[in-house]
Amino acid sequence: MQSFRTELEDLNNPVVEKDILDLEKKIRLFREGKIDDDKFRSLRLARGIYGQRQPGVQMIRIKLPLGRVTTKQLRRIADISDEYASKNLHATTRQDIQIHFVSLDRTPELWAKLEKDDITTREACGNTVRNITASDLAGIDPKEPFDISPYAHEMFRYFLRNPICQEMGRKFKISFSSSEDDTAFSFIHDLGFIPKIVDGKRGFKVMIGGGLGANPYLALTAYEFLEEDQIIPFSEAVLRVFDRYGERTRRMKARFKFLLDDLGLEKIMELVEEERKALKYKSYSIDLNTLPAPVLAAPVTGAEPVIADIAKYDRWYKTNVVKQKQEGFYGVYVKLPLGNMSSNLTREFADVVDQYAATELRITVNQGYLLRFVRPEALKPLYIALDKLALAEPGFDSVADITACPGTESCNLAISDSTQISLALEKVIREEYPDMVFNTDIKIKISGCPNSCGQHGLAGIGLHGSTIKDKQGKVLPALVVLLGGGKLKDGEGIISDKIIKIPSKRGPDALRILFNDYEANSLDGEYYHDYFKRLGRNHFYALLKPLGDLTTVVPTDYIDWGEEHNFILHTAVGECAGVIIDLVATLFYESEEKMEWSREALRNAQYADSIYHSYSAFINTAKALLLTRDIKPSTQIQVMLDFQQQFVDTGLFQLPMSFREFVLRINKNEPTEEFAIAYLEDSKKFLEDVAAFRSADKEAVAK
Repeated sequence: MQSFRTELEDLNNPVVEKDILDLEKKIRLFREGKIDDDKFRSLRLARGIYGQRQPGVQMIRIKLPLGRVTTKQLRRIADISDEYASKNLHATTRQDIQIHFVSLDRTPELWAKLEKDDITTREACGNTVRNITASDLAGIDPKEPFDISPYAHEMFRYFLRNPICQEMGRKFKISFSSSEDDTAFSFIHDLGFIPKIVDGKRGFKVMIGGGLGANPYLALTAYEFLEEDQIIPFSEAVLRVFDRYGERTRRMKARFKFLLDDLGLEKIMELVEEERKALKYKSYSIDLNTLPAPVLAAPVTGAEPVIADIAKYDRWYKTNVVKQKQEGFYGVYVKLPLGNMSSNLTREFADVVDQYAATELRITVNQGYLLRFVRPEALKPLYIALDKLALAEPGFDSVADITACPGTESCNLAISDSTQISLALEKVIREEYPDMVFNTDIKIKISGCPNSCGQHGLAGIGLHGSTIKDKQGKVLPALVVLLGGGKLKDGEGIISDKIIKIPSKRGPDALRILFNDYEANSLDGEYYHDYFKRLGRNHFYALLKPLGDLTTVVPTDYIDWGEEHNFILHTAVGECAGVIIDLVATLFYESEEKMEWSREALRNAQYADSIYHSYSAFINTAKALLLTRDIKPSTQIQVMLDFQQQFVDTGLFQLPMSFREFVLRINKNEPTEEFAIAYLEDSKKFLEDVAAFRSADKEAVAK
């Protein structure tokens, strides 16, 4: 324990130190049986600690805004994985890094060591603003109107530990694309930003309410152009609306996209405008120097090296190397099967990057890495060094570069394998369709379940894990095949169509059928989504229907990829967004905790934060009392209405106005010190009154 405390002292960051100590305390209380399991789950998820499929161990998700990571940070994460995890670093489709098989009790110490190199796990999971993703080319993209990197990073900093987004109904995802090419997929995000310059002013096209999952929605346009100083105030107002009106009981309907669908864009924008008065900032200027300048490798000297396999080098150069907007520099992509890199390989990779590129890399949304600021004379030496590490495979972001979530290797929600099938499909492409390595139009993406962590819902060829029963009722691992999805431009996209369900072991045959048909029937230069639309869903269903015939199953069809035994369906509660806590005692405890946070924010002159903590205490306290009447409201607004009906209208509580009006003074007042003090006092008194009422009520029942 003493070494752990020493690690914290070395951080010299009291906010982070307090956060980590709080996690250590809550773990101890949980072990002692003093914190409810559901409450603890919510707490640890918001700190990047996710329960694995395997009992007793955790996945740790490391939050890397924009996918930005330095070689020093990579080495730190590799060392952490050696000491605490499985000696592997997994790059995700949200540009995070995950490590697996970590003991819960060691997570505070692990987090403290990560923070030494300015790496956090905070809000990487749970009902929070998740990692903010961005185009990997941001800052070097020849097509970009301006570098979106500081905007995305400032958005991350603003919402980290922000009280308005710590306990929402579900997770919330934000992306920044570098140009109208929209390589950060704004159309599938709760908020997506695409840079624009209008009349010489910087701003963004703003997309709102997109999402994948089992029920995908394409985002709508909130603004064709929103000036740069308004993106953070607007985002905060949207999050406030989501927190207040979003569903909290029916988890599958709790994403922001469903709230937008229920209320409509016009009503959402009205509610957003209602929050403007309460915002901490009405205008928020972005510090364009918030990120340090890249540290470049020294120029390469000496004779040009000889390439042993010049044909492979040429393929690598054509598919993995791009010109930067900075004259005389190149970006180099590293294709990484399944996004996995061992900790030893990571350190060797970091050494190569330091020698030939900038020390800052970007993790890509398809689970690879982008090296930046490579000089022309360094390309061949870099290729040779990467090839020695088996990291110079051509075909980055091509058909041959398949995206896949970890699936049944670690995730509770996964139904059938998504990783070994990915490798099997890549082998088919490599050995039977080698020229497809140059095709960057068709994307193949695989998830272990319908939730689309592998982003199958936007793929040209998408697959997700499932099950299917034969006529005797025996269960086989299966794949649902989806086709025709894709990214267009400027916030427009296409969600893939479900075609058929087939046994998993027939996945390679499905790929062969689809490729052969594409080669035979596509028009010259025709995009895959246009080809799919032209021929129609029924054409592809007829093509693949024989693979769904269960009268022809063979024994191997009952065995999932990577397994040696017949398929066994694993069922468990997923943790992608936490579990709602509805215990009266826990809610009272939380209200008291929020009161203390409000007081602390007030002492630090953080008036808007103080007000929001007081607001959250109002809601928690009211919900606690409603639970004593077995009433479980699904939204915060409903909490206010139900409390009015049950306790105010009946005369049990006296208030100077309706309970909703009393609480929603939060968005009718500027966040001043005077209002923060008064609102805190009202929230505190409300908690005291409710606690006294609850105590008297219990005594009456006991008699």
